[in-house]
Amino acid sequence: MDHSGHGMTMDLPPFTLGRGLGWSADPFFLIACLVGLALYAWGVARLTRRGDKWPVGRTVAFVTGVLSIALMMCTKLNDYGMVMFSVHMVQHMVISMVSPILLLLGAPITMALRALPTAGRGRKGPRELLLMLLHSRYMRVITHPVFTIPMFIASLYALYFTPLFDFLMGSKVGHIAMMVHFLAVGLVFFWPIMGVDPGPHRPGYLMRMLELFAGMPFHAFFGIALMMASSPMVETFENPPASLGIDTLSDQNAAGGIAWAFSEVPSVLVLLALVFQWYASDQRQARRTDRAADRDGDKELEAYNAYLASLNTRG
Repeated sequence: MDHSGHGMTMDLPPFTLGRGLGWSADPFFLIACLVGLALYAWGVARLTRRGDKWPVGRTVAFVTGVLSIALMMCTKLNDYGMVMFSVHMVQHMVISMVSPILLLLGAPITMALRALPTAGRGRKGPRELLLMLLHSRYMRVITHPVFTIPMFIASLYALYFTPLFDFLMGSKVGHIAMMVHFLAVGLVFFWPIMGVDPGPHRPGYLMRMLELFAGMPFHAFFGIALMMASSPMVETFENPPASLGIDTLSDQNAAGGIAWAFSEVPSVLVLLALVFQWYASDQRQARRTDRAADRDGDKELEAYNAYLASLNTRG
């Protein structure tokens, strides 16, 4: 298969981490990452000038998420990922499960809603269009678990175990589309579960944990299937360049091990985020209750004490 559109992948030396981290930018992802960072920086600057506070942790999470995409797509990892199943699997797992979690913790939608100016009466600017999208039926559908969980699973099985993967890997546009798809699927899967931003589908915390665990085991099963396979399962990686000095089956087994191991990484990250969000939510509720008690002199407690007194009187 000709991968000439992705750089000199046919003459790559044996893979090492140092070689994989060498600079080799994909123009599409380089521009997208720079634009994303610039827009977020503009939002932070606008809020700061206005005197609004924006949590530093959110900025760190968003920037780290963008840099994780750049690491996968703007280094020679992307070149090696065209001819090595194991390196490609690292790209897939990071872009579909690590990058989305970090981006969502950065709350980019909340940032946009707070930073974008309001359009004049009767007009629709970027902020109004974003609100319309958030409240649209389309958004309710693509963030519902009936859609997100099957899509999350299909991104593995329906892609790698059908000719679709080889078709997409055959062109630069197809490869970019596949990587964008991985990111988009990760975003819509994790957004209702642990995203900070407002969304149309936001179940209780226990339900969110169930949604998380409904999707993760399929990644482990997929990894086990690759590790146990006795023949190459993806045509693209069937005949790696001799210069790499790798065995096709061993590389496929390594890809399976990476997929299996990565199924645990997002589970831990998301559970930590959920526990923290749950605790913060309880704290906010407690503060609201305290403020209400201060305002009304804690009428609920007074009523309860009066009820207890009436019981004692009857006794």
